[in-house]
Amino acid sequence: MAASEETSALFPIFILTIMAIPIVPYTITKLCRAASKKSKSIHCQCNDCSRSGKYRKSIFQRILSVSTYSNLTLLLLWVIMIILVYYIKTRSTEITVFDPFSILGLEPGATESEIKKNYRRLSIQYHPDKNPDPEAHKYFVEHIAKAYQALTDPIARENYEKYGHPDGRQMWNILLQGFQMGIALPQFLLNIDGASGGILLLWIVGLCILLPLVVAVVYLSRSSKYTGNYVMHQTLSTYYYFMKPSLAPSKVMDVFTKAAEYMEIPVRRTDDEPLQKLFMLVRSELNLDLKNIKQEQAKFWKQHPALVKTELLVQAQLTREFGALSPSLAGDFRRILETAPRLLEELMKMAVIPRNAQGHGWLRPAIGVVELSQCIIQAVPLSARKTTGGSPEGIAPFLQLPHISEAVVKKVARKKVRTFQELYDMDAQERDELLTQTAGLSSEEVQDVEIVLGMMPSLTLDVTCETEGEEGIQEGDIVTIHAWINNKRGNGLIAALPHAPYYPFHKEENFWFLLADSVSNNVWFFQKVSFMDEGAAVTAASKAIAESKEGSGATPKETSKAVAEAVEKVKGGSRLVMGKFQAPSEGNYNLTCYCLCDSWLGCDRKTNLKFKVLKRTRAGTRGAVLADEGPIMEDGIEEDEDHEDEEYDDDYESEYSEDEEDDQNSKNKKQAANGTTKKNGQADESSGSDEE
Repeated sequence: MAASEETSALFPIFILTIMAIPIVPYTITKLCRAASKKSKSIHCQCNDCSRSGKYRKSIFQRILSVSTYSNLTLLLLWVIMIILVYYIKTRSTEITVFDPFSILGLEPGATESEIKKNYRRLSIQYHPDKNPDPEAHKYFVEHIAKAYQALTDPIARENYEKYGHPDGRQMWNILLQGFQMGIALPQFLLNIDGASGGILLLWIVGLCILLPLVVAVVYLSRSSKYTGNYVMHQTLSTYYYFMKPSLAPSKVMDVFTKAAEYMEIPVRRTDDEPLQKLFMLVRSELNLDLKNIKQEQAKFWKQHPALVKTELLVQAQLTREFGALSPSLAGDFRRILETAPRLLEELMKMAVIPRNAQGHGWLRPAIGVVELSQCIIQAVPLSARKTTGGSPEGIAPFLQLPHISEAVVKKVARKKVRTFQELYDMDAQERDELLTQTAGLSSEEVQDVEIVLGMMPSLTLDVTCETEGEEGIQEGDIVTIHAWINNKRGNGLIAALPHAPYYPFHKEENFWFLLADSVSNNVWFFQKVSFMDEGAAVTAASKAIAESKEGSGATPKETSKAVAEAVEKVKGGSRLVMGKFQAPSEGNYNLTCYCLCDSWLGCDRKTNLKFKVLKRTRAGTRGAVLADEGPIMEDGIEEDEDHEDEEYDDDYESEYSEDEEDDQNSKNKKQAANGTTKKNGQADESSGSDEE
């Protein structure tokens, strides 16, 4: 009985241990993440972003941001653990070694007379005839009497000297069994008689069967509806079905609004009048035929009510007409914008995933998705991308700057500053004079413009394409593309949040690297790139470089050197993109490398990549056929020295362009064995495309 009581006392320790195993590492991880956050602000400091309140939090908001469900649950578990520690400390009894001398209050080696004297004294104090207290009786029998017996009885003393207890080897075995076979459960659960047996059974069934079953059911029910990116499977099916290779950017909106998440937005009768007013404000952005405006309006309102509401609210964001929304519509508006980045990312994947036998995706809809994402984050209408004054992206990049309106753009254009890149490349003092004297901005407003321009990423691309361990590229080879994307900002930051005062949520900027054939509308390779997590980028680059060097037969020293160089590049603001694709049939190919930003307008970069695929030779021999034109680099690589303005694909100017130019991409293709290119310009290239 005593042994079972001792093992029952271990139950709080068992619970404390089970709780501490996951809670302590999880807490340490959260604290490390909080401590590793950079003290330097990475969000925009302009007045527009400050007034938006997105980054400024009151004490109540800070408490709410910390008081998440996970944090509150973690705090509650720590409170329970502290209570258990206190309970164990105050209630648990220590297992002490039986010492008859200390029980009788004697020093080791005491004489027999001293033993009898102290025994008599303690008997007067604890003997049942002298003290009716049951606890005194128990103490006298279990301790005082046994201690006296261990010191006076020869057999008991011999057992004590051998086994540490007057009862001998039997008690020693019982104690050992108590240590070896103890079960850390409460005493009432160990008593299997009566109702306690049922309680133990319920405990085992609930903990071992029901709890895992409930967790599995909840997980499976959620995973069957949502993907890992918290996008509904039904949405992916819809996007896949409606995605077409010739989908124009203006039509991407129609596919985007068909998400199942938006179809679940409630439609209220009270929203009819506010939506009618909103329709009149954004009607010019709905691509309605003005010649048959009545029929077009009737056709628009005949759509599913959820589609109508979603498109109007998205247009309210693009035209910045969200100030007059009713409270109910404002809630739906925030819900749409909150899920928009995730849905646009999945829509982008539906555009670039392999669609044909060669494993190529579609370029035209992919560019349209990025254009829509840029306009939603910066709250710029799609019609602003219409080419004006020689700028392929129109005035859209200007409108993302604070205090810059269409009237200001017209004033600036009179000074021969017609493109956003021209404004970006100007000296700070020269730009200050232009904005203050010509545009009429105040010094404070000009300072806001400078802050935003300093936040904008400036990208450079360094791309190579080769077959590892071989010279030249032959039909069916596995070609490795190796691209470094370098990001420089005027303020010196590498990772930063975009200037987006009209987007009410935190948004990290992401980039899409595409290797595509603009003539055939095929995307050969794609990868998402982010500059936010430097640690993950270092790990990925190190692993990719190490595998590439080992595959090419490099020595460990060469591999280590290449990995070290890659790590330095990543820490300096570069990101590595590596991938493989199968070489197509024999011929000359003029591909284009795109780096498209999903948050900024005017930051996209693109450059040409030319290479020649050779005919497959017998027995796997490789004949390196050099290009007939152009300067030849090492290993048959041709450097493309065309200016970025000349590289721009006229086929893929924004569909809002009014200029009609002939296609120049399909003539005079240069030949090379492998392809490489490096572009270091600031020139912004449009990522749009013409109307079909």
